[in-house]
Amino acid sequence: MTRLSHRPSVVSAAGAIPARRRPLAGLACLLALSCAPLMLQAAPAAPAALEREVNTFIGSKDDGNTFPGASAPFGLIQVSPIGEHYAGWRYDDPKIRGFGHSFLSGAGCWEQGGQVSVLPVTGSIGPGGDFNTDDAKSFDHKRYASSYTHDGEVGQAGYYKVRLTNYGGIDAEATARTRAAAERYTFAADAGTGHVLVNLGQANERHSVIGSVVDVVGDRAVEGKLVTKSFCGGHQYTTWFRIEFDRPFKSFGTWGEGGGLPGARHGMEGELKPSGAWLSFDLGKGRAVTAVSAISHVDAEGARANLRSDGMQGDRLLAFDQMRQMAQQQWRKELAAVRVQGGSNDDRTVLYTALYHALLQPLTGSDADGRYRGYDDTIHRADGWTYYEYFSLWDTYRAQNQWLALTKPEVARDIGRTLLAIEAQGGWLPRWGYANFETNVMTGDPVTPFLVDLWRFGALAGREGEAYTALRKNAFEVPPMNSRHAGRSGNPSYLANGYVQYDRAFPSKGMDVDPHHGGSATLEYALADCALAQMADGLGHAADAGVLRERGRNWRKVWDPSVRDEEGDFNGFPRPRMEDGAWYLPADGKYSPRSHHGFHEGTAWQYQWLAQQDVPGLVQAMHGREQAARRLDTFFAYDALVTSPLTAARKEWVVGPYSYYNQYRYNPNNEPDLHAPWMYTLIGQPWKTATVVRAAQQLFTNAPNGVTGNDDLGTMSAWYLFSALGLYPAVPGSGEFLLHTPRFARAEIDLGQGRTLTLKAPGADGRKLQYVQNVQVDGRAHAPVWLDWAQLQRGGTIAFALGGTAPENGWGTQAEALPASFCATPGAVLE
Repeated sequence: MTRLSHRPSVVSAAGAIPARRRPLAGLACLLALSCAPLMLQAAPAAPAALEREVNTFIGSKDDGNTFPGASAPFGLIQVSPIGEHYAGWRYDDPKIRGFGHSFLSGAGCWEQGGQVSVLPVTGSIGPGGDFNTDDAKSFDHKRYASSYTHDGEVGQAGYYKVRLTNYGGIDAEATARTRAAAERYTFAADAGTGHVLVNLGQANERHSVIGSVVDVVGDRAVEGKLVTKSFCGGHQYTTWFRIEFDRPFKSFGTWGEGGGLPGARHGMEGELKPSGAWLSFDLGKGRAVTAVSAISHVDAEGARANLRSDGMQGDRLLAFDQMRQMAQQQWRKELAAVRVQGGSNDDRTVLYTALYHALLQPLTGSDADGRYRGYDDTIHRADGWTYYEYFSLWDTYRAQNQWLALTKPEVARDIGRTLLAIEAQGGWLPRWGYANFETNVMTGDPVTPFLVDLWRFGALAGREGEAYTALRKNAFEVPPMNSRHAGRSGNPSYLANGYVQYDRAFPSKGMDVDPHHGGSATLEYALADCALAQMADGLGHAADAGVLRERGRNWRKVWDPSVRDEEGDFNGFPRPRMEDGAWYLPADGKYSPRSHHGFHEGTAWQYQWLAQQDVPGLVQAMHGREQAARRLDTFFAYDALVTSPLTAARKEWVVGPYSYYNQYRYNPNNEPDLHAPWMYTLIGQPWKTATVVRAAQQLFTNAPNGVTGNDDLGTMSAWYLFSALGLYPAVPGSGEFLLHTPRFARAEIDLGQGRTLTLKAPGADGRKLQYVQNVQVDGRAHAPVWLDWAQLQRGGTIAFALGGTAPENGWGTQAEALPASFCATPGAVLE
């Protein structure tokens, strides 16, 4: 999901830091685990150090919107810096305002970027002091924020370190397990007293903190809660927290709208009012102060239980180094599920960082005791399974969902169970589920292809009937006005006429509503209907399957054959339709397929490919396979890619994650056309898919701006994983993975239950164009361009023979090698 504006920064081709940042002392720095985050010459890491292959700074600049701090896989809590960027942090933010405890990775709207904000400082606290208790402005994080240095900064899986250069210099470290995290603050040797500021009133500045409560408990703990508005200014929700320290503080106080109150144990403030507490430590008893923290969306006891579960051993806090060891061991196990040979050190770092980002979300939502807060705002219990939160379905249904289903089947099962619990408790399936409510951000019907794929991959076993009932309700009905859920808000016109009317005045329950984007919503509904038709067919609902299959061809209802684009002289494009069925016509009387009107975060040029469920019909609408291929060539600037495969993407394609408007080229930064490179494969030109994918991979680098567009809760990272390994799930609901040129000579992927998929591509080289000459599966020649899930999940070996010549009449070019479209237009053929 992408928003706002962007201008890319200039980096070297390899994404390296400048030479002045790579001194000879770098080797000693590496040995001390405190070297700068971007190292290009490091030797390949041994399997025992895979957590160090990850560079958490990748994507933290140019609106990739990742965070560099510490998190466990699918962790409930994260610890990372807070700056001035809308997503919480950006690599070039000038100061650190605090270390937050709740982050989403790569979302494109102002979202949770901290919650409880903690910063270590020195100086005097009192009337007229460095922190003047007579002046609430002294406790404004914009004032007390600290400068920092990237030199010595470390960002690994499960561990983060940075030096704050104010307050005499303070080293801040963080690590995190699933439900508890730890920070260690090491003050300068000459600092007599150190303070820790816990800021609640400014923790989510863009959200607006509605209210907060803080309590100092005994001489080692602080706890409380804060209520904030959420994602894109949406619904309010509550976060409870508890922080315990490894030593007693010698003094404390709270601050509020009227200033600071030394010795006060309780503070409470309203919307966007200063609110927090300070805790002071005698550094003569040791320069390092460790804080162990936990949060909960259930209640205060939930935060306490989470801290006891993952932050303590018996009645003692875990030591920081012990907690770090446990956190990084967990990541080492997760990352070891993918093993690659070949490629450069940077290739490995980019791959393992993509794997890391793909395993951050959704977040664990159930507390250590199994309790979670449901969409009915009451407390439920997940016994023996994990309830998850934060579902950016418009993004993740395209790649990240399939990655988890392929490699983490137990997580995929619990994700499916969570979505069904949301429907049971909230009345409807979500679109963009945030904490314990629906935001209604984004458009279309992403939950349908998401859940159908989980059904296809076996993650809904035992719950197929429940899932189908919920999906059918979503596809054939509309939530009532008193429901927070918008569902398919365009269903009234879609069910009656086969298209979602384009209506900018249609009432919205959130930031987005389908009739505001009637053209793209129609295409997304049709894609979802075809996916659901396959589930209906598989479960024996023949009548539903027939209706949904026909609706899967509704993309044709918004295809206007009269629309012409001068670029390449192409006729026929998607176009929004009004309530009376008339084609949308702008005020100047000229409709252009480069216009974004009626299309969500894209144009007709980008959305024309969102009909992969009916490739023969789409090719027919484009006047035949030759013309469809020529249109794809124009869309991708194919000739330029062949000439300059390592540089053309940045020059020829859409630049910037928020460049939605007046575009006719491929947008690799955003979701609507992520599958488009594989449209070449689906029309029998797989060598061109190889060219486009190789060019797109150059946008993923070992640098802070090394993710193209917002990472969108692991979506772009999962896209990269599939692209680099040689298979991609381009058609939702089909269970089919299209094969293409891998980037690595060998890869092994653990699929769970002791099964391993091995991908071999001798001579694979990500720096040049290579094409599949033939494929063998388990030693037998494999002519089809795809493998289905039933075969893939068993594991085995896929061997690719690569060459430098495009086989224009070779592997994958014959009609019998192509998958059938489940919702193909009757009579349409690929010719």
